[in-house]
Amino acid sequence: MAAGVSGLGGGRRFFRGFLAGAVMGAAGAGLAARRLLRSQDEDSASRTRKPSEPSEETVLERYGFPVLGTQPRCYTNHALSYDQAKRGPRWVIEHISKSKTQGNADRRHCKFCPDPSIPPAFSADNEDYLGSGWSRGHMAPAGNNKFSTEAMQETFYLSNIVPQNFDNNAGYWNRIEMYCRELTERFDDVWIVSGPLTLPQMGEDGRKRVTYEVIGKDNVAVPSHLYKVILARRSLTSTEPLALGAFVVPNDAIGFRPQLTEFQVSIRDLEKMAGIVFFPHLDTAKDTRSLCEVDTCKLLDFQEFTLYLSKRKIEGARTAHRLEKVMSELKEAGVQADEHLLSLYREKLRQLGSVEPPGAQERKSG
Repeated sequence: MAAGVSGLGGGRRFFRGFLAGAVMGAAGAGLAARRLLRSQDEDSASRTRKPSEPSEETVLERYGFPVLGTQPRCYTNHALSYDQAKRGPRWVIEHISKSKTQGNADRRHCKFCPDPSIPPAFSADNEDYLGSGWSRGHMAPAGNNKFSTEAMQETFYLSNIVPQNFDNNAGYWNRIEMYCRELTERFDDVWIVSGPLTLPQMGEDGRKRVTYEVIGKDNVAVPSHLYKVILARRSLTSTEPLALGAFVVPNDAIGFRPQLTEFQVSIRDLEKMAGIVFFPHLDTAKDTRSLCEVDTCKLLDFQEFTLYLSKRKIEGARTAHRLEKVMSELKEAGVQADEHLLSLYREKLRQLGSVEPPGAQERKSG
């Protein structure tokens, strides 16, 4: 009996051990199965993904991102960012000094032409301007580069040109450029950034819109306004703040009455208009003062400007007849010739191998 009881107890212990073993075995088998399935899933994923397959970012770049062509392009004395859609510059920066505005470079030897660095599909052409009613307006002017024939010729690339009102180009804008050159008499270094703007206009329905004319087969955009930012440094060792001025003028005839200060805007407002930060390495709020407070911001008046243009015409005259026409136009404008102009006139007559024509003495005496 004891043996029977003992055998029964052993059987029970065996059954309990077997049951526990079976449970543990099943759990272990389940864990092993899950591991096997996971391993098979990972193997399947690794087989469907190539070992050398690039990341998502590299996939986007596989054939290159779209190119705007706005990267800075550098020339002898200016640099610019080009707008391929509008066929003209977004901004043009130049540096001028007294020495750069002097020299023998002559614009008569320069010709307007497409910029060879601009893809032809995005370039303007001289034919775009023919009969358009707009002139070819320099952003970096030729007159700032008399020190170098190459630098001057590069300003005639159409990448530096925008369609500009004739009177504005030859008149008010020209006078601003002359003022910039005048600044080199008082400042060792002058940086200038110029460019076009197409600003929104209020319609009759009270809504603002940006619309602009285009010219020629290449659809060159005509700006509504032009801007010029001037930064002047007295000298390399000067401790005074830099002089900064920002100006926006309409692309239209302006005349002599408006003063330059009437077109002055804050640098922040202009940056918002243009979508450009002009001097990113300069704290303009802390390290600059208003140019028109430091300097005069005074443009040449009618008499001064007429004398200046007449002197240029005399220097460029090739015949005595042309000289007489210049003097006649000066008299008709009611402007008295100064001694410098008369000296240029007499010297030009001598170079042309002519004698002083009748009436010249009368002009000298007034």
